[in-house]
Amino acid sequence: MSAKAISEQTGKEYLYKFICTSAPVQNRFRYANVTTQTDFQRLALEHPWLLTERLVVKPDQLIKRRGKLGLVGVNLDLNGVKEWLKPRLMKETMVGKAKGVLKNFLIEPFVPHLQEEEFYVCIYAAREGDYVLFHHEGGVDVGDVDSKAQKLLIGVDEKISEDQVKKELLAKAPSDKKAILASFIVGLFNLYEDLFFTYLEINPLVVTKDGVYVLDMAAKIDATADYICKSKWGDVEFPPPFGREAYPEEAYIADLDAKSGASLKLTLLNPLGRIWTMVAGGGASVVYSDTICDLGGVNELANYGEYSGAPSEQQTYDYAKTILSLMTRDKHPDGKVLIIGGSIANFTNVAATFKGIVRAIKDYQGPLKEHEVTIFVRRGGPNYQEGLRVMGEVGKTTGIPIHVFGTETHMTAIVGMALGHRPIPNQPPVAAHTANFLLNSSSSTLTPTSRRKAPSENKANVEGSPVKKVKTGVPVAKASTLFTKHTKALVWGMQTRAVQGMLDFDYVCSRDEPSVSALIYPFTGDHKQKFYWGHKEILIPVYKNMSDAMKKHPDVDVLISFASLRSAFESTMETMQYPQIRTIAIIAEGIPEAHTRKIIKAADEKGVTLIGPATVGGIKPGCFKIGNTGGMLDNILASKLYRPGSVAYVSRSGGMSNELNNIISRTTDGVFEGVAIGGDRYPGSVFTDHVLRYQDTPGVKMIVVLGEIGGTEEYKICQAIKQGRITKPVVCWCIGTCATMFSSEVQFGHAGACANQASETAVAKNKALKEAGAYVPKSFDELGEVIKSVYDDLVSKGVIQPAEEVPPPTVPMDYSWARELGLIRKPASFMTSICDERGQELLYAGMPITEVFKSEIGLGGTLGLLWFQRRLPKYACQFIEMCLMVTADHGPAVSGAHNTIVCARAGKDLISSLTSGLLTIGDRFGGALDAAAKQFSHAFDSGMLPMEFVNKMKKDGKLIMGIGHRVKSINNPDMRVQILKDFARQNFPSSQLLDYALEVEKITTSKKPNLILNVDGLIGVAFVDLLRTCGGFTRDEADEFVEIGALNGIFVLGRSMGFIGHYLDQKRLKQGLYRHPWDDISYVLPEHMSI
Repeated sequence: MSAKAISEQTGKEYLYKFICTSAPVQNRFRYANVTTQTDFQRLALEHPWLLTERLVVKPDQLIKRRGKLGLVGVNLDLNGVKEWLKPRLMKETMVGKAKGVLKNFLIEPFVPHLQEEEFYVCIYAAREGDYVLFHHEGGVDVGDVDSKAQKLLIGVDEKISEDQVKKELLAKAPSDKKAILASFIVGLFNLYEDLFFTYLEINPLVVTKDGVYVLDMAAKIDATADYICKSKWGDVEFPPPFGREAYPEEAYIADLDAKSGASLKLTLLNPLGRIWTMVAGGGASVVYSDTICDLGGVNELANYGEYSGAPSEQQTYDYAKTILSLMTRDKHPDGKVLIIGGSIANFTNVAATFKGIVRAIKDYQGPLKEHEVTIFVRRGGPNYQEGLRVMGEVGKTTGIPIHVFGTETHMTAIVGMALGHRPIPNQPPVAAHTANFLLNSSSSTLTPTSRRKAPSENKANVEGSPVKKVKTGVPVAKASTLFTKHTKALVWGMQTRAVQGMLDFDYVCSRDEPSVSALIYPFTGDHKQKFYWGHKEILIPVYKNMSDAMKKHPDVDVLISFASLRSAFESTMETMQYPQIRTIAIIAEGIPEAHTRKIIKAADEKGVTLIGPATVGGIKPGCFKIGNTGGMLDNILASKLYRPGSVAYVSRSGGMSNELNNIISRTTDGVFEGVAIGGDRYPGSVFTDHVLRYQDTPGVKMIVVLGEIGGTEEYKICQAIKQGRITKPVVCWCIGTCATMFSSEVQFGHAGACANQASETAVAKNKALKEAGAYVPKSFDELGEVIKSVYDDLVSKGVIQPAEEVPPPTVPMDYSWARELGLIRKPASFMTSICDERGQELLYAGMPITEVFKSEIGLGGTLGLLWFQRRLPKYACQFIEMCLMVTADHGPAVSGAHNTIVCARAGKDLISSLTSGLLTIGDRFGGALDAAAKQFSHAFDSGMLPMEFVNKMKKDGKLIMGIGHRVKSINNPDMRVQILKDFARQNFPSSQLLDYALEVEKITTSKKPNLILNVDGLIGVAFVDLLRTCGGFTRDEADEFVEIGALNGIFVLGRSMGFIGHYLDQKRLKQGLYRHPWDDISYVLPEHMSI
């Protein structure tokens, strides 16, 4: 949703902070908020004026006409305010049909004034600009301001002036107040624009000799502009409509939504209700709510919500468990039903989202059975068969009644089943597997010659009308045909999956060439991207700059923009600088409405057709499709979108457009063209833009319109039918009929799905369409039947002559998708068992990263997980950390540090310098841990006495690894060794090998005092003791870790810290290139070469 109501206090705060006007605005920031937690003594200290002035008190909860309802206390002192609040605070009140609790009040100074000093001002957004309303008589009895007030339209990108305001709005205002009113209204309008308000009403606005007073205010802001206005707005709280409580679960889902690229919405209507929904898609969620209400379930409908935009398995799990938690808190005598519905997805992997829901069902299987919950599922889209399978399986394994249906079942049929209005089929038809659609029965891989005759189109329509260049600001006629079999497009954004889908569609439509000429992606340099064209691979260029793409592809006339909501405005405005572009599809959802209106204005001036924003796009079977429209190839083929039919449609919703593809393909000869104009309040093109195109296209024989609550565009269709401009049969249904049945306002999934007046309701529009002559079903349930009836009538009259079906060419399935469907298997190139980053949370050896931190296992414990795949005991973790500490560094003179220093001084980077030092580690320097562990453990395990071991090594001429030190000796012990030795003996369950090594040390030091057990040797033998006795490893596992070199890793990891320290030290000291001095080199040349 974009336009969201804010509290009066928030609105006034913005006004007082940011209005720029010469009019003296009084009582700035003089308001106080009162709730049940308010301490009036403290409140008076914070706002001393409460004790000295007369006051006004009123609820601040989005309640209209508070004065008429007796909800304003006037001319009171603070004690009077307290008395006035006593019978009202936390009391249940009816406001219209809504019943709610008064819990939030606003206190302000009382402003004595005369009736003639009250005025009315309102600014609201419309498609063509912003309207400013002014009436010289304000207050509670202002009445119907729409008919009374003076009205001024400030067009998109136009500026307001004081002279304009005086002339157009203030004709009836007192002459002595015109100047101050004009200045205030101009300042108010500029504030409205700068802070992205969509509605701002002040009634009354009081103007006295002292200045301007804003008494009562109502406002909405465009929440999608948060990324622009955050610094001014701060953290905005959007209160719920009166009569509906704000639930923590709603806030939780809103937070998930804000952190996700997907869409997750939840509104609780009646937490005690028995009918719960979990619907995929903004449009589909409205249709399901409509159907529930149509079938008498409005009083039992517990929630409204939707998930869409390809949420991950984890996000769907979080969403589902929230709903399951809510619905299993209170029992219902009739049990409960959960409707998991949705239209046919365009790009969401149904199986992935259903796996999240299945996880939640398994977690709540006990409460679900206890509350006698029955679940009804209907879904379609990518990999839906697997999703339905796992959903059916969980029903069998848990014992929860789950009824599962696919695209063979009408979308809302499950509602009738859930509410007992229609029987539940015993064995619903099993949909074919995705793969069956992709594999043609013909063995030939050649593209068959089409025997199907496409509906005739004159050449002018096929090629489209040329755009004439005219003066800026004058609208240009738009093309009547948007797409042909030769349409070429640019795609803005690295959307390889969508592009491949377009190419596969092109191929099954038997196009000669791909429809995508190039991609534009500003974040990489120019290059080529690999795609498939049927069976072979092709390269499509990717450009960093739009200008380069336009120059090199002059035949392109469509741009499909996958730009983010933040960059869509700039990139679209840039696109319209190139006259060759005649159609732009904007996929992004959440573009601020003010930006969208500027885009629309520019497009109208340049004759560019816009589809979107907030859309999946559109499709012209046999010719062209936008991005992910129509879903994956299995749905393209199932809905026969590879060749044209006779029915054209237009809808707002992308998911519902795919459902229309399904309905139309099952009831008629198929789709000729379909467009989803998008769910925003101001779509780039409107219903009539496309309906009139369809009327003028000979191949279209009937038109289907799926309208929606909000806006008045459907009335233009009524007018065109009545005037005879539209003569072809129009089947139309407006979704959102349930809105009039709710006691409080509900914002549906689409930003534009909100009725601001009675004429914008779905019920009113459906009635008007029927009266105008459109075919209007009784409900969405009957839409398919009405479409079939109209189509059959056209066939019987000979208007439509169904053509012979011709199979499309075979398109190979992508390897990744075939694997997703479980059709193939292939040995993995890599195997890993220590870490998994694929889910919502990083796992170390199966342990979630949050648990790693909660358990406080430290670096030693983390190393245990990643190296040894074990949760090691605390003492083992401590020992590992001690080893890393004592091996971290041993001065600059050792070979590794020396190499690092030399490399750093040669100007090399950190990685190169570190690597230079690490490459010196081996048997002679630092690499003795493994060797010492192997030698000592082999001797110990063989039963050799320490003396026997020493003698054998001497006899074999081998050094005992881990024995000996250049500096330290028995008389000058290495404290690192002493620290580790003491810890091991005190904390390890056993230190047999360490004790054995110390016995060996007694023998070697008796011969030479520096033949001590050094730090490498001690770590090596102590680690063997640790692995063998900590209880986490078998003897074989412990020995294997020694064999594969795990212990040397301790030295490498620890010493890396020191090497990095030396690198940083040299850089900090700004040391120059190192050259070894001559006098420290002994030059020994062969005798015959000496002088």
